Amino acid sequence: MPLPSPPPPGEVCGPRGDEAHAGCLHAPGPYLHHGIHPHEPARAGPVGPGNTAGGLGNNFEEPVALQEMDTSNGVLLPFYDPDSSIVYLCGKGDSSIRYFEITDEPPFVHYLNTFSSKEPQRGMGFMPKRGLDVSKCEIARFYKLHERKCEPIVMTVPRKSDLFQDDLYPDTPGPEPALEADEWLAGQDAEPVLISLKDGYVPPKHRELRVTKRNILDVRPPSGPRRSQSASDAPLSQHTLETLLEEIKALRERVQAQEERITALENMLCELVDGTD
Repeated sequence: MPLPSPPPPGEVCGPRGDEAHAGCLHAPGPYLHHGIHPHEPARAGPVGPGNTAGGLGNNFEEPVALQEMDTSNGVLLPFYDPDSSIVYLCGKGDSSIRYFEITDEPPFVHYLNTFSSKEPQRGMGFMPKRGLDVSKCEIARFYKLHERKCEPIVMTVPRKSDLFQDDLYPDTPGPEPALEADEWLAGQDAEPVLISLKDGYVPPKHRELRVTKRNILDVRPPSGPRRSQSASDAPLSQHTLETLLEEIKALRERVQAQEERITALENMLCELVDGTD
């Protein structure tokens, strides 16, 4: 089943200007079918797992929709967000990210927009929903792998309100497993354990990692009567003090010379990296 032609430019406008690097979503028309506009609040109900393509049936013999992406033979990297029913398609060696909305009604797959950049990606990573910044209406974050660096690409919905957007952030699967491995192998099934992102994701207390640095003042000498002063406790001679001071001065000069050498090497390395980029 071929897909309809992409919506006209007046309905979906993609990243532009400074927002192109951030991958902002501007979709006042078909985006999520909720009338999201940069200058208007959402005017519809929540978006959740119920909006996924549950009505497509279980027939896997025939495709429900066909979309010709390109003629490249690179590996396709799909990322699906069940909370917003959006699938992101990234091609290895390509320089764009195409995203579509999945609905229960024909034609089932709706083209939204394409994020394009200059350099091709060698690989792509996807941040889990609980790692996003809900205060900035961030709905997806990719990590684009280059030859020498990893570039974050952020997808946001432009809204002026500072309140929590319930339609963008329904309860999402958390890190806690719903079943143990033995239970799953035994044939049991369970729904994922959902968490709320209203206050941002806060890890459980038993998972917090704390590093306590030992206080040197806590190490006290053993209590007991003080021993009498012996020859080893006698004050150092003037000659010994002068010798120690000279050694300390020489060590300081040597450390300072090493720091200057390290700084010069770091500057040379930065110039070489900038030149290769």
